[in-house]
Amino acid sequence: MRLAIAASLCVLLLSLPASHAEPDKRDFSPAERLLFMTPQLKGLQAPMLLRYTFGKTGSFEESFADSVTVSLSAKEDGRCCDAKGVFLSGARKLQVPDVPAADGNPVILYFLEHDVREMKRLTRGSEYHFRKRIRMGIYQAAEVRDVSLRYQGRAIKGKEIVFSPFLDDPNRPKYEKFATKSYRFTLSDAVPGGVYGIRTSIPGESAAAQPLVVEELLIEGAKAPAR
Repeated sequence: MRLAIAASLCVLLLSLPASHAEPDKRDFSPAERLLFMTPQLKGLQAPMLLRYTFGKTGSFEESFADSVTVSLSAKEDGRCCDAKGVFLSGARKLQVPDVPAADGNPVILYFLEHDVREMKRLTRGSEYHFRKRIRMGIYQAAEVRDVSLRYQGRAIKGKEIVFSPFLDDPNRPKYEKFATKSYRFTLSDAVPGGVYGIRTSIPGESAAAQPLVVEELLIEGAKAPAR
């Protein structure tokens, strides 16, 4: 099971946009570089535990609150980091692979793997198709903008990446209720691990209606893990 999950994460990270260009023969978008090619863990002192809150709300299903952690330990050379994640708990828990010698924060890929599985569960569609649409959205249509944020009582600066990968999907009629789903990634060098938050939202059927589903991961903080 763990090998299968690791393989699916690699598919999400490495799948190419519609041009099918080789990775070393095409330009990566600014959003791709920020999400997948930035050494977000660089400079952290291991051991460290990155802690995130996770919440689900909306009219479509029962709401819940949970947590996500990424445990960082020193590599053999003493530098940061080998990463081990825990994504949600109990029946909702997603088994995620350890990431040795991690540069980027794996919580991004863990969230996306969870998201793809949720899209499959809600629509009975193909995980491969949803992965491809998300990666195409990041490559082709994501907007990147500067934002001001608050973290532990102080103002910080960050980048926000926003896209809606299913709006122009030819398969949209198969899951029309969920096709307006939007994704928002908020990154900042001022928070440990570089990921301030990730949010997905599926609006209701009218402007006045409550959203169908909102899922949001937010940085809570970082600390040395309990011994």
